[in-house]
Amino acid sequence: MKPVWSISRWAALSGVITTLLLGGAIVAGSLALTNLTDSRARLLDVTGPQVLQSTSLSTAMLNQETGVRGYILAGRREFLEPYRDGLRAQDTAVAELRRLGATPGTAIGDDLDRVLSAATTWRRAVIEPVLAGAPATGAQVDASKPLFDEVRGSLGALQNRLEAERLDAREDLSSSADVLRAMLVVIAILLCAALALVFLVLQRKLIWPIRRLAVEVRDVATTDIHREVRGSGPKEIRELASDVESLRSRIIAEVTDLERAQETIAVRTRELERSNSDLEQFAYVASHDLQEPLRKVASFCQLLQKRYQGKLDERGDQYIGFAVDGAKRMQALINDLLAFSRVGRRPGEPVLLETGGLLDTALGNLDEAITESAARITHRDLPAVLGEKSLLTAVFQNLVGNAIKFRGEEPPEIEVSAERDGADWRFSVTDKGIGISDEYAERIFVIFQRLHGRGDYPGTGIGLALCRKIVEHHGGRIWLDTTVAAGTRFSFTLPAVQNSSEGNEQA
Repeated sequence: MKPVWSISRWAALSGVITTLLLGGAIVAGSLALTNLTDSRARLLDVTGPQVLQSTSLSTAMLNQETGVRGYILAGRREFLEPYRDGLRAQDTAVAELRRLGATPGTAIGDDLDRVLSAATTWRRAVIEPVLAGAPATGAQVDASKPLFDEVRGSLGALQNRLEAERLDAREDLSSSADVLRAMLVVIAILLCAALALVFLVLQRKLIWPIRRLAVEVRDVATTDIHREVRGSGPKEIRELASDVESLRSRIIAEVTDLERAQETIAVRTRELERSNSDLEQFAYVASHDLQEPLRKVASFCQLLQKRYQGKLDERGDQYIGFAVDGAKRMQALINDLLAFSRVGRRPGEPVLLETGGLLDTALGNLDEAITESAARITHRDLPAVLGEKSLLTAVFQNLVGNAIKFRGEEPPEIEVSAERDGADWRFSVTDKGIGISDEYAERIFVIFQRLHGRGDYPGTGIGLALCRKIVEHHGGRIWLDTTVAAGTRFSFTLPAVQNSSEGNEQA
């Protein structure tokens, strides 16, 4: 399998190639610039000044010859001043030429030595005898000419060589400038090539694979989720494509599981609908077909009890009492089960209700029990809530009824209150009765769960379960408040209405 390079490896390769290209171009350019500098220095600092000094030397020689010629012809000592100035200028020019490279052993140094040798020969043959006191004659002037021509010839050869050196240096300077310009062009070309190489590598190895991956992902997201995401290009892009493919496979698996779950839910929903239909039929039968024979049984048992009370032995009266009590409890149980099953099945339209009025209705329904127990019930201002009147009345009736039922030896004292708790109203029904142990805080809300025997306290064990179902149907919750030290407190919440106008609109 062909190895797949990573983005960092491609970037490193591009960087190395670009560095080599630019480094070579920079080295070549530096060499060209160095050559140009050397050529310029040779022309301006060596050959140019040598030409100037050779000209000065020629002028000095001519001044010496002119001064000597005038002295010989005129015989006046002041004509020797140009000669002496020429000697000084000659020494200065020679010293400068030596400094600029006209040293013995070099071509220019040899030419300079020949000039100096010819000048020395000319001075010894013509000038030194005159300066030593020999009479100046025309023959000396004639003898001076060929000797000084030798000096001129040597000077001409020196100047010709220096001029050739200057022209050669100028040619080198021009060539170096041409090379530098060419190097600059090459550097520009290499720089463009390096940029093009980097762009090409990025385009082929990064941008195009990312675009292809984006197209594949977009097709998966919008068209066909079952299309496989492959990816291409560097290692990182392939790994990203592999991760996307893993995500796609996981999504497909989860979608498949979800579709199966939806199918299961649909099947169970249909089964639940059939079950609810069966329950509705059962409720209808329980409320009509079972109630009628049960009423007959209870009625005839009560007639038997009324007619034969005291005429049978004690055991007969007891049996009849058991039958009457069982029939009554069966009626109460059926009625409570019907009430429990109806909660939430056919919800009515919620309306704005004053909970104070609901409590008054519940207390009216409990009037006999309140009178019998001498219960004292107090309540504060209670808010308005949205709900179903009959159901919320049943909640207050069950909670207050339990507070009356499970009382101590003293007449029951019951307090109903409400306070705001965030977005809810929290209602509390507090009594000073026998209380409930904390361990039963959840058990008491389970249907048919009783903490006392039927002989101790009457009831079917459905009341608190019914309250929980009603409160949760209205969007609240109910619980046993275990923080009270004595007695019992049940608390439940109902959503608060923001304002009356909002409640009326919803109603």
